[in-house]
Amino acid sequence: MPGGDNSVRVAVMPGDGIGREVTEATLAVLDVLVRRHGLGVAFETLEAGAFCYRDTGTAMSEETFRRAEAADAILLGAMGWPGIRYADGTEIAPQLDLRFRLGLYAGVRPIRAIPGLPTVLADPRAAGIDLVILRESTEGLFFSRDRGTVTAEAAEETLRITRGTTERLARFSFRLAEQRAAARGRRGVVTLVDKANVFRAFAFMRSIFDGVAKEFPGVESRSHYVDAMALDLVRRPWEFDVLPTENMFGDILSDLAAGLIGGMGFAPSADIGDGHAVFQPSHGTAPDIAGQGIANPTAMLLSAAMMLDWLGGRGAGGAWQEAARALEAAVDGAFAAGLRTRDVGGKDGTAAVVAEVLRMINEMP
Repeated sequence: MPGGDNSVRVAVMPGDGIGREVTEATLAVLDVLVRRHGLGVAFETLEAGAFCYRDTGTAMSEETFRRAEAADAILLGAMGWPGIRYADGTEIAPQLDLRFRLGLYAGVRPIRAIPGLPTVLADPRAAGIDLVILRESTEGLFFSRDRGTVTAEAAEETLRITRGTTERLARFSFRLAEQRAAARGRRGVVTLVDKANVFRAFAFMRSIFDGVAKEFPGVESRSHYVDAMALDLVRRPWEFDVLPTENMFGDILSDLAAGLIGGMGFAPSADIGDGHAVFQPSHGTAPDIAGQGIANPTAMLLSAAMMLDWLGGRGAGGAWQEAARALEAAVDGAFAAGLRTRDVGGKDGTAAVVAEVLRMINEMP
């Protein structure tokens, strides 16, 4: 990590479809924040994704990967396109390559109700939804990517859970719960989501979490079966804090949880490892609305706020974390003041979100 405010490098990978639109919108907001908070940063745009594959024959060149690897953080739009596939029919997804190659084991997916937006659930407590799904992003069932076997009679994939990665994920979970508890003035709670009653791999995972939990006596440790969690995320999501889980479970549950706060357009994410991190919205490239100027950039804006906070925590300086808080507050203020994007029944497009968020930033003392 850079030692001062004048040496931060961010690799920007806009990707495909609305990925490019929400990236452009976010960079416009970041440009103002950078100047307002005196942040020294250089953005470098790198091409990767489905259209890159179509035009060049590679979804992410080795040179592009090396330049991204050398950056202090990676800001990624969204990648993939239905009509562009590899020869075997699989999706173009360089973002997965980044996770595996950079060891980004902690998929951090905050689920937070935005002030002012109508809640999906009728219970008034839904306005207080504020949890984090922590998706292990390098193994689990996704370990079998490109390794599965298919015959005329059967197909087989392998789920892999290792002690080393699980210990790192567990400690990340408990430390995150400690940080959230300090900020919110209450005790942190980590709830492991698994299927330990059926699969040995998840019983193994649970035993490791239980061992790591003893290192964090100030954080409450629980466990929940994934099917029960799918129910309880709809029934009582406001009762949860940090939810670590296996890769596939996290993939599914984070989409479900995003539906509770208005949809994928409000769901930021980060994939974090010991030395690298990628920040991106949880949504895809949305071919059905691409190019129309109506994409909701909120998830990308909040992902950028996560990036600023992470960089500040790694030594870039306190101003970065101040900028992160300002960006999140501006997003909240914009929607509290009546901003409504198309995905929640409003008429405001991408440019309107940028304008309102910038207005909030410029009105801050």
